[in-house]
Amino acid sequence: MERLNPLNDFLFFKVMGEKGDEEQLLGFLNAVLGRGGERRAVSVEILGNKTFSAGVIGDKTSILDVRAVLGDGSRVNVEVQLRNLGNMDRRSLFYWSREYTRSLEAGQDYQELPNVAAINIVNFNFLPQGDFHTVFHLWEDGDRTLLLTDALEIHFLDMVKFRAAAEKDIRNEPLHRWLVWFDQGSPAELVEEVVRMDGAIKKAEERTVYVSHDKEALRAYEMRQLALSDWTSGVNHARREGRLEGKLEERLAIARSALAQGFTLEDVHRITGLDPDTLKTL
Repeated sequence: MERLNPLNDFLFFKVMGEKGDEEQLLGFLNAVLGRGGERRAVSVEILGNKTFSAGVIGDKTSILDVRAVLGDGSRVNVEVQLRNLGNMDRRSLFYWSREYTRSLEAGQDYQELPNVAAINIVNFNFLPQGDFHTVFHLWEDGDRTLLLTDALEIHFLDMVKFRAAAEKDIRNEPLHRWLVWFDQGSPAELVEEVVRMDGAIKKAEERTVYVSHDKEALRAYEMRQLALSDWTSGVNHARREGRLEGKLEERLAIARSALAQGFTLEDVHRITGLDPDTLKTL
């Protein structure tokens, strides 16, 4: 049987985002946040107990994120994004801000707002510069030793860059082990090795196997895979149509259709060749 894709966001949620998934989620968060030794988080509470209807799972635009709070009160929002919608920077800021503000109740002091980390696992080249793991904070422009607040922390894990990395130090780097496990294309023997090495990853693997034997969950997983494939097919078809030479009216019709489906201006420009000003008028 082909290995299920851990970066299918429905499967990611089933493995990391439900009650009972605390062990593997905690291991992953410590690896991403670089918390080891005395700084290592020792507990995590998963927030929410979502159930997904067939309509949500089949909707390629729906968000299946994982929310949690660590033992020190800091909060985390984790999202898997397999396709580039051209809005990952602002989208991540939006989800960070939602998590930051929703914890403050009326009458509370602003000092009680928690630190929030947003973690984005992306399966496309998000930033041309930087390593496969980039982290952003609020620094003073002229003095990078001056941090305004540690309340904001945004991570991007770029799977494309990780796959291209010359060396993967699974012995010493827990995050490397996790990204090997997340990559559906990792060699089976390498996946088996990281599962043996890391108890949290072993727990995640066991949970994945359990989901693969749950007919209802497996059906939802396949629906989600199909929804993502449909989106990719739509993009490719639109690009093929856009490369055909034709009348301006035809390219405008393609652009209107693509924009109506939620494509970004940048995507539609690549598909049709129409200039940005023309697209903005649509």
